Parts: sequence; structure tokens; C-alpha cells
Amino acid sequence: MGNAIELADDKFDAAIGEKGVAVVDFWATWCGPCKKVGPIMEELATQFAGKARIYKMDVDSNQGAPARFGVMSIPTVVFFKDGKEVDRVVGAQTKQAFEAKVTALL
Repeated sequence: MGNAIELADDKFDAAIGEKGVAVVDFWATWCGPCKKVGPIMEELATQFAGKARIYKMDVDSNQGAPARFGVMSIPTVVFFKDGKEVDRVVGAQTKQAFEAKVTALL
């Protein structure tokens, strides 16, 4: 996997509820655009290590959190600050776009 942390439904609330910035990439193995976003999330996990937590959640294996957060299309990347959703992006974006959103929350 790499530096992004694979997140499961049973650990979601504890992981997101921690203080600071957390980013969750909701994805699936069969999703073409998700394959473009995945490596970007890995790069961001390295770049923001110790500053923001980057998570990946497979929506096929975990359906509780995606349903609670109204994830209807993937990839959906949700940005959290101190446990609260503050932003989201639906669809593939550039690394710079995701990077700017994380930086703004730090």
C-alpha cells in the first residue's frame, strides 16, 4: 500500500476523531479515476507525514462510513479537521489541487 493508511469501518470514528487534519480517499479497485488519485494520496501521505493523516477506504469492503458520509460517486476525497468534515472533492484532481486543500487546513 505505502504511506496512506488503509482504513476500515470499525476504526473510522477513532481515526477521524483525533485532533488535526485527516483526509479520507473513498475508492474501489475497479474504479479507473481512483487509480489516478491513489498514487497522489501516497505522495501526500509522505509529504505531510506528521502534519496530516492520509487514509484510503475501499468502499466495496467498507460500506458503513461511505453511507454515513453520503459517498455516492468515487473517488470521493473528504477532508476533516479535528473530527469534523470541512471539505470534499468528488472525482480525480491534480496533486496540486489536493495539496492546496491539505495545506489550507494545517
